[in-house]
Amino acid sequence: MSMTERTGGEAVVADDDPFFRLALASVLTDHFGIAHVHQAASYDDALEILAERPAVRLALFDLAMPGMGGPANLAAVRECHPDVITIVVSGSVRREDVFLSLRAGVHGFVPKGTSVEALVKALRMILDGFVFVPSFITRIEAVPTNGSGGHAAGRETGGSSVGTLTLRQRQVLDLIVAGRSNKEIARSLSLGEGTVKIHVTAVLRTLGVPNRSAAAAWAAVNRASSLRAT
Repeated sequence: MSMTERTGGEAVVADDDPFFRLALASVLTDHFGIAHVHQAASYDDALEILAERPAVRLALFDLAMPGMGGPANLAAVRECHPDVITIVVSGSVRREDVFLSLRAGVHGFVPKGTSVEALVKALRMILDGFVFVPSFITRIEAVPTNGSGGHAAGRETGGSSVGTLTLRQRQVLDLIVAGRSNKEIARSLSLGEGTVKIHVTAVLRTLGVPNRSAAAAWAAVNRASSLRAT
């Protein structure tokens, strides 16, 4: 049985452009028989839908919408919802965004500028079990150096700074430090527990720590260092 046959009747399209959401929803309905396409204007809205609608088996994410923070945040979605086919549909032409998305475990990266025909073909390929990547990743680019002949350091996907967390993730981290449970965090931030679970997973991944206690310790050390610096 192909992934197309296993997709089921519900999907979520997450993009802050309402017209693009409608266009994607129409494609999913007309070409793939998706009965119900939920629309989200932000990363947090999409997480709420995934937490509340277990029938969703297909999720399409833009990278530039509010709350996303970067492709690495999709790793938490994949970890908490491993049965959901997760696809990036983005206007980005940065090769690094494609590689980071694939590293996060997405099933494909489809450029926004493609025609409807090409979009349908790409989605069908992904749903049938293949990984789709845009052709621009084959471009040959000059490799920057650090002045001593070595490669320049690229952006880290996690581990070193609270500045790499989104605003919502920083709020979650503050509540973790305060010793709050997921249920208490959900109540404080008016979120579903499933959404909080994904944010906690993203925080742990970004900080490069194994558990909540380690995240709280990391935050305490980081803040103490900041105070000493001032």
